[in-house]
Amino acid sequence: MKNLIVVLISVFLLNCGIKTQNTAATDGAPVFQDLFNTSMTEGVECYRIPAIITAPNGDVIAAIDERVPGCGDLKWSRDINIIIRRSADNGKTWSNIETVVDFPDGQSASDPSLIVDHVTNEIFLFYNFMNLDTEKDIYYLHVVKSADNGKTWSKPEDITSQIAKPEWHKDFKFITSGRGIQTRSGKLLHTMVNLNSGLHLFGSDDHGKTWYFIDTPIQPADESKVIQLADGSLMINARVNGKGMRYVHTSTDEGKTWTTKEAPELIDPGCNASIIRYTDTKDGYDKNRLLFSNAKSEKGRVNMTVRVSYDEGKTWTEGKTIYEGSSAYSDMTILANGDIGLFFEQDEYTKNPFVSFSLDWLTDGKDSYKKAKK
Repeated sequence: MKNLIVVLISVFLLNCGIKTQNTAATDGAPVFQDLFNTSMTEGVECYRIPAIITAPNGDVIAAIDERVPGCGDLKWSRDINIIIRRSADNGKTWSNIETVVDFPDGQSASDPSLIVDHVTNEIFLFYNFMNLDTEKDIYYLHVVKSADNGKTWSKPEDITSQIAKPEWHKDFKFITSGRGIQTRSGKLLHTMVNLNSGLHLFGSDDHGKTWYFIDTPIQPADESKVIQLADGSLMINARVNGKGMRYVHTSTDEGKTWTTKEAPELIDPGCNASIIRYTDTKDGYDKNRLLFSNAKSEKGRVNMTVRVSYDEGKTWTEGKTIYEGSSAYSDMTILANGDIGLFFEQDEYTKNPFVSFSLDWLTDGKDSYKKAKK
């Protein structure tokens, strides 16, 4: 009863626009904290497409689409903005909503994704843009950046010409929502999709001053995530619609060529997912660990689950169900205290909870962050 009262109070405060606090349950299980829902802001019909990152100073930044007229995607909505909430205490309390990108009516921004540059301490936020009044169905690719841990952001920069071919001007193309990565060499890498031409990588070797396109199509793949493996190779975990599972693409030559295989153990309904590195032995940990979250179901977006891999994605644990019900897009981050932060769409896109939990809880006591570091 005590925990129920705490949750009800938190929901009440959130709906009133007051900073919300996540109070851990007494049994150690994570508490759901809904960061964005339709009762929060009058006139906003939908929040979709979560992205989350841990800033250089340890703050957590959760970004999402503020879809004002309805839940429709970019080409069907005249008013989508990119908004964030920030937490300075590992997700226990959160700021009020802050707007990062807001164009005039008829111009929309959608599908946020984030990269942290740990060399310059800058954060890059990417999104897709469309002017429905003058160029309906024409997708542009933008980025903004922050040098103060997400407190302020630069003006939008159009990087379409740098990361997409001119002949793709009228194609359905978009930067994958969620996140990109920084490799050990300092390179920034991210994925973009052209549904006619396949998935492609794009990147930057000068910390985001300029961007380039790697002209190697990767198929089959829709929205996908790239990570660097312990041996330096690249791995893309890909959404593929209609197959009931994920596909995995690997490259040992920095994305020039790829090897593709099915991943039948990673069942999937055709939905955006998240894969991130948790630990690497090169950083002094006893094991290499990857984390993967998705709607673990062959059909239907349900059963949000987080799994662990100890062999660089060759095999995965069965995972732990975070939420059995309606679950869709998800993104993860590692918090400053070592816990795992999960941000996902819940209950038919009506809620977008943040959930944090330890590796110990995720693995039912079989693995522990505290024991991992040498």
